[in-house]
Amino acid sequence: MMYKSTLLILIVLLSSFRSDSFKESQLKYSRVRQAYKDKEKNMLKLLANEQIEKENLKLYLRAFKSEKQIELWGKNESDNEYKLIKTYEVCRSSGKTGPKRREGDLQVPEGYYHINRFNPYSNFYLSLGINYPNKSDRILGVKGKLGGDIFIHGACVTIGCLPITDDQIKELYIFCIEAKTNGQSTIPVTIFPSRLTEDEFKRLSEKYKADSDKVGLWSDLKKGYDLFNKTKQLPVIGFLESGRHNVQ
Repeated sequence: MMYKSTLLILIVLLSSFRSDSFKESQLKYSRVRQAYKDKEKNMLKLLANEQIEKENLKLYLRAFKSEKQIELWGKNESDNEYKLIKTYEVCRSSGKTGPKRREGDLQVPEGYYHINRFNPYSNFYLSLGINYPNKSDRILGVKGKLGGDIFIHGACVTIGCLPITDDQIKELYIFCIEAKTNGQSTIPVTIFPSRLTEDEFKRLSEKYKADSDKVGLWSDLKKGYDLFNKTKQLPVIGFLESGRHNVQ
């Protein structure tokens, strides 16, 4: 019994050490320290407005290409539903409606992703990496020429990324640091062609009815869009061998 108690304490301590060391490693960079200096107070105010505790923060991001917006949703770990914390404006775009299928097509990806990198010394001030290509992209994209390095970042330049200015990335970046510090190893990011209302989905489906790749992806995104709007809970996403998604 004592062995089990000691083991549990060690696991908790090691988990705490790993989380703390991530934030500490980020704070070694001057841009991250400056981001906390400039934006921590407002971050805490935004969380307080939604009764979310920084120490229990979990995040979800939704990006809408046509509207040029990124929504930041959050909740306490023990809460069932996410709340909208803030909407950031995307200040520059490239490509057109539809997913990214190859390197050099200038496209911003569309699909179900997550943040997989924190870059505190980015050429675009601070940047959060998106795990493009995901499993679906690798199936449906051009093999061996998929490209990569898709980020949410500062500045107002882009070739397939989602820039939100240096000032805004400071805030979003430290939000994500806090969530990762709390143990959220995967921060989901869903990128939509637009807000997939019934009318908008009908319009896109009709306009691109000859393109089964686009319409199939948008059908899968529409399911996730509707489920989240209805429940404010994250849908469970599975990747099928066809490149399509199982959305529940």
